[in-house]
Amino acid sequence: MAEDARNKEWEATKASAKGFVICLTVLCLVGAAAWFALTTGLERLPSKVCDGAVERDLVIRTLPRTRTAEEGASHRHEGKDLEFSCHIYTSADPILSGVAEVEDASVDSWFNRYGGMAKRDSVRISADGIEALARIDRDSGNSYVYIPCVPHEVRASDASESYAILAEASVIGEGRISGAALRQAVTDFAYQLAKHTYELAQCQGSTRDLPADLPRYEDE
Repeated sequence: MAEDARNKEWEATKASAKGFVICLTVLCLVGAAAWFALTTGLERLPSKVCDGAVERDLVIRTLPRTRTAEEGASHRHEGKDLEFSCHIYTSADPILSGVAEVEDASVDSWFNRYGGMAKRDSVRISADGIEALARIDRDSGNSYVYIPCVPHEVRASDASESYAILAEASVIGEGRISGAALRQAVTDFAYQLAKHTYELAQCQGSTRDLPADLPRYEDE
């Protein structure tokens, strides 16, 4: 009788342990599913966002994990009045946004507008006539890009090479990264917008190959 009781007790213990393991496994799976649903909004965006202008991986690198994310773009006007904007909203609050437009601006006027008078206020890179800079006195990664571009409707002889694609971008709120890494990521974002706008503007001589990426700030 004692042995039967011990056997029953052992079977009950095994059943209880098995039930505990099953419950724990279910809880882990539910927790993992909930975590995935709450933190992978960016991964569910298209591989290229904003009408194909920007790589999703760049957005993921820049913004924090979020339950949901929404991307969108706006293309207004044409030629010398063209403007293209892009935004990525997240349920975690931070926003990555930027705008690129055709403007009549020289490199010097562009730098004076965005770079500040003191060199210590910004970092700057150049490649094949393309310029980029980031303000180091801002915590939102404010970055700016300049690509020479004479719109198709403007006579090149009248433009004096002063027309360009000007792009600016920033993160509103806290990004996944900060400091120099954030400035670099936002500059890459602005450059991808500028390249897309360069194609939309049908810049004269637009058969030139723009670099896939700009030099890194740390290389300068």
